Amino acid sequence: MAEVKIPAQPRTEFGKGAARRARAADRVPGVVYGHGVEPLHVTLPAHDLLMALKTPNVLIRLDVEGGKDELVIPKAVQRHPIKIGVLEHIDLLLVKKGEKVTVEVPVLTEGDLAPGGNLLEHLLNALPVETEATHIPESVTVSIAGLDAGATIHAKDITLPAGTSLAVEEDVAVLQVVAAQAEAPAEGAEGEAEGAEA
Repeated sequence: MAEVKIPAQPRTEFGKGAARRARAADRVPGVVYGHGVEPLHVTLPAHDLLMALKTPNVLIRLDVEGGKDELVIPKAVQRHPIKIGVLEHIDLLLVKKGEKVTVEVPVLTEGDLAPGGNLLEHLLNALPVETEATHIPESVTVSIAGLDAGATIHAKDITLPAGTSLAVEEDVAVLQVVAAQAEAPAEGAEGEAEGAEA
């Protein structure tokens, strides 16, 4: 996974007013923590951060004003409840090369289900895994080709990249195939048909 470099400015003002001023200047307040060090409060350019977050579990190299250089991954992102594409705050976790982290990786599917109008139900959209911080897989792909109603794919059935292991019970169901429900006839339709025949 490629690193994304983002400049960061240390933050000395706190509270709602300071956060509002940061957002008005197109910056997102955040906190960097981990490795038992004092949390570092920063602001980040909103556009750069939004672009970086399009990649799940993106690895970010923070170029902190004053000469600090930190490797982090997003841990918690607060988005505006109404305005799309507006970030309110971000928590970033310090990581080192070779260090293992637990993250959730999106589950993608390939192939087509068996014919017959079956439906695929995603019980988990993302799979919790433990992996090296600098080699987090962007996603895992599962083949659903030819699966019929009643089929279930468990966590242990998913092939993980080298160096990545499950951070969830092996028998947790991730995907299942269910038979399509037949729609009940609309009420009144039968009565009309009978009336037409009379």
